[in-house]
Amino acid sequence: MEKEATHPSGRLFVISGPAGVGKDTLLARVLPEFPHLVKAITTTTRPRKEGEVHGRDYFFVTVEEFQQMIDSGQLLEWAKVHERYYGSPKQWVEEQLAQGRSVVLVIDVQGGLNVKALFPDAVLIFIRPPRGREREVLLARIAGRGRDSAEEVQVRLKTAEWELSQADRYDYQIVNEDLEEATQQLKAIIQREVAGRG
Repeated sequence: MEKEATHPSGRLFVISGPAGVGKDTLLARVLPEFPHLVKAITTTTRPRKEGEVHGRDYFFVTVEEFQQMIDSGQLLEWAKVHERYYGSPKQWVEEQLAQGRSVVLVIDVQGGLNVKALFPDAVLIFIRPPRGREREVLLARIAGRGRDSAEEVQVRLKTAEWELSQADRYDYQIVNEDLEEATQQLKAIIQREVAGRG
C-alpha cells in the first residue's frame, strides 16, 4: 500500500505495550487535553465481550469479512494476535489525517512496526511496566482484570516478553509505574510532536 498525502497538521501516533500495562488508561487520561486527537477504532474478529459496543469499542467482523478487507486493501495494518485478527481501517484513519486531526492507534507491536514502515513519520510510543519486575507486574495486572482464562494469561505473558524485546524500535518509551507521571510524559510527547508538525 502506498502512503497518501496527509494534511500538514495531522499526526499519526501509535501506542503499544504488553497487555495489562495501562495503554488505554493512559490514553483516556490524555485525550480530553487534545480536541483534535482521535483514537482509531480497531477492527477485530474476536468475540464481543460484555459491555462492548460495535463501532465504539471495536468494529466486530467475521474472519471472512476480515479476509475481504485484507484482500481489498482496506486495512492500514493488521496482525494475528492470540489467535484473533486485529486491524486498523485505512480509509477512516486517512480521512482523519486529511482533515487535520491527529490519530492515535492503540495496537500491538507487530502492527506498530507495520505502520512505521508504511508511514515513516508516525510517532511510536511504547508503554512498559516497571523495569526489573515486568513479568510480576504484568501477571498481576492481566490476571487481576479477570477477563482472561489461565491459558490466555500465559499466552499474553509470552507475547509480552517478545514485545518488550522490541521496545527499542519505538521512538519513545514510557515506564508506567506512577500513573500521573506516565500521563504527563505521554501528554508532553503528544504536545511536542503536534507542535513540531504545525
